[in-house]
Amino acid sequence: QLQLVESGGGLVQPGGSLRLSCAASGFSLDYNTIGWFRRAPGKEREGVSCISGRDGSTVFKDSVKGRFTISRDSAKNTVYLQLNSLKPEDTAVYYCAASHGYYYCSGYEFFEYDYWGQGTQVTVSS
Repeated sequence: QLQLVESGGGLVQPGGSLRLSCAASGFSLDYNTIGWFRRAPGKEREGVSCISGRDGSTVFKDSVKGRFTISRDSAKNTVYLQLNSLKPEDTAVYYCAASHGYYYCSGYEFFEYDYWGQGTQVTVSS
């Protein structure tokens, strides 16, 4: 079965950290461009970060720059989103998505992705 599975979400205090994982089964994430998205309660889904399947270049939403990082582990067929210095406004369900056809991240928020994960909840609260 071809699927993406996110994990690593949870409840964390402001200033804390989490590492989200996006693991693929049934296909290789190599050469796929991976986008991370989030949807907060009552808000539309928004792009958070992207890593290119062609050259590994990355992009981040302005509000998370300097706090979030994205990386790929080919051996584990997994892409990670490291969330540091978390704020209450980061609370959302986080999703990853994989695209075979887009090589770079420009416009990643609007790609038609081939696979989506089911989401993992991140709650930042004291």
